[in-house]
Amino acid sequence: MTGEGVKRVLLVTGLSGAGKSTTLKTMEDIGWETVDNFPFRLVEGLLETPPSSSRGDSDPPLALGFDSRTRGFEPDKLIESVKRLQKKPGYLISTLFLDCAGGELERRYGETRRRHPLALDRPAKEGIALERTLLAPFRRWADHLIDTTDLTTNDLQREIRQRFLLDKNSATTITLTSFGFSRGLPNNIDLLFDVRFLANPFWDPELKKMTGLDPEVADYISKDPAYPEAIERIFGMLEFLLPRYQDTGKAYVNVGIGCTGGRHRSVHVTERLSKDLRAAGFSPNVVHRNLASQPMEALESMQSLNGNKEI
Repeated sequence: MTGEGVKRVLLVTGLSGAGKSTTLKTMEDIGWETVDNFPFRLVEGLLETPPSSSRGDSDPPLALGFDSRTRGFEPDKLIESVKRLQKKPGYLISTLFLDCAGGELERRYGETRRRHPLALDRPAKEGIALERTLLAPFRRWADHLIDTTDLTTNDLQREIRQRFLLDKNSATTITLTSFGFSRGLPNNIDLLFDVRFLANPFWDPELKKMTGLDPEVADYISKDPAYPEAIERIFGMLEFLLPRYQDTGKAYVNVGIGCTGGRHRSVHVTERLSKDLRAAGFSPNVVHRNLASQPMEALESMQSLNGNKEI
């Protein structure tokens, strides 16, 4: 939103095959409400319709997709209609045009084996040329222009996110999950860190029934000589990778931090990493899967490389 009470509206158009569907799907993923091929004569009524009750109090910006297939498509008349809407108070209306070279569009239609909407019984090249002529007024008038000739789907998603992302911190949902390997791997883990090399508080009788949330346990783990560098390296990798996941449009990134039982080392390291990530501008969720599990000596009894009773 640009101002209090101002409704942001983006009209998305362009050549068929240039990426309109990908654009609208990406905008939906980053928080916009999207409608495709909606009859333009009904747009004013749509703008005055309140958002779905499922969104609560949220009234997200609106992206409207249309092209030469949209009912009532007449570029000059549509531009005049948009100009009238732009004069109405309470709306900020802009246009995005998606362009692409004719040869690349022909290649895309050839690969997908789809017919061009304006050349159902003629070569795709003729339909592309006709549509380019029809849409020329919108291309000249558009506020935003993206040429997708040399862009992959991921490239286009990244470009849309960079231009139209509403909240830089909400693009990717990050979840850190502590767990115990002895109790099985969590589902849908993207990045996995094994911290069983750290000193295990389980074998200290005073710490055994505590968890990684207790300061005594945190102090015990952090005294391991390997701890400072391990935290630094794991955090460095996350700080490097997470923005790149976001750039590729990944909606969820699940990070697993595992120890043997999932109650001490993994819990503490997860808490430490979540604190460091928040300080770096991320907003991770934290899940401690096995925090409430009963400590079991049988799970912890294998020998580690340094000779302690841990795995």
